[in-house]
Amino acid sequence: MKTYTITESKTQLSALVQQVMETGEAVVIGRGGKPMVQLTPYMPSKPGSPIGLFEGEIHLSDDFDSWGEDEQKALGMI
Repeated sequence: MKTYTITESKTQLSALVQQVMETGEAVVIGRGGKPMVQLTPYMPSKPGSPIGLFEGEIHLSDDFDSWGEDEQKALGMI
């Protein structure tokens, strides 16, 4: 992976984008010898899980959010 300075990347941006798209290899842009950003090919994200995907498969007890006496004491609630 090659690193370019900000000045180099400004003057060669179109060529760098083309290079990344053709090779799939990332390009790093830095300042003062330190990497700052990475130019990578765009990869569309996969659609997320639909809401309600596990509906009817997960069951919580009626008192799942109740504090026991030990927890209440530990938290100074009683």
